Amino acid sequence: MFAEKIIQGDIRATARLIRLIDDGDQQVFSELAKLYLRAGHAHVIGFTGSPGVGKSTVVNAIVTRFRRDGKTVGVLAIDPTSPFTGGAILGDRIRMQKHFLDEGVFIRSLATRGKFGGLTRSTADAVVVLDAMGKDVIIIETVGVGQDEVDVAQNAHTTVLITIPGMGDDIQAIKAGLMEIGDLLVVNKADREGTGKTIREMRFMLQMSSERYTVLGWTPPVIETVALQETGIDELYRAILDHRHYLLEHGQDNLKRVEKIRVRNQLIDLLKEGLLDAALARLGGIRGLDELVEQIAIRQTDPYKVSSDLTEELLGGAP
Repeated sequence: MFAEKIIQGDIRATARLIRLIDDGDQQVFSELAKLYLRAGHAHVIGFTGSPGVGKSTVVNAIVTRFRRDGKTVGVLAIDPTSPFTGGAILGDRIRMQKHFLDEGVFIRSLATRGKFGGLTRSTADAVVVLDAMGKDVIIIETVGVGQDEVDVAQNAHTTVLITIPGMGDDIQAIKAGLMEIGDLLVVNKADREGTGKTIREMRFMLQMSSERYTVLGWTPPVIETVALQETGIDELYRAILDHRHYLLEHGQDNLKRVEKIRVRNQLIDLLKEGLLDAALARLGGIRGLDELVEQIAIRQTDPYKVSSDLTEELLGGAP
């Protein structure tokens, strides 16, 4: 119903299918299966970082730069979930307004719906849709959850980690291994005081991990930007292209390695979702789950036995 129209570049069909994906409609899988075989050509770039670092501004500027070179772009902006509607709070209507009427740019907001890690479960599927649609570049902008925001590295070919100086901890991006997920390190709002100190400390941390980067064959560059003025965006653009070239060299071994990580992560998420749906169906839906929760809460049974018994039942195929 949707696949052929999307392959032909139909914007309305694309928006409709991504909406169904975001709503968790199980009927989309047949369409995604058709689209998946036509995907695999786009360069997927993730932009991540703590709240307030200017991710949306950087993304807006880099989209402009890609369009200048004639590249078509899809943007998936992950937003917090509204507690009332379940939808994205910010929404694409207030993001990147200058690209709204550009047919070469497709922008869509996705709600986290309680998922941690900076992304939403539907992100990987939405990437498939935009890839099959024919977008040259697909940008994922994460929600901004700070140190836990690592899922983007498993869903993108190139991960851009954005930080700013003067947040009280100049190397806040290094905490919990977050810095290690960045293929490119961007210090945005570089006109602020303390920029030099932040850059020196980031480069020092890179030197401490020099052996790891030598093995990988890629050392993340540290790039200064003032995205509001589009300062440093050309340098960031060239660095993205350089990383793409790195992934494609040596017989595409690096790209295959990254792509396998993406596919593995997507498959695991699908398995989790499928098993959870099967478990809920076996319990009789949410009502059955709530009854079990009540029994566990009053200590009539325990969650370990319940989950173990249910898993065994599911895997054993018992009626």
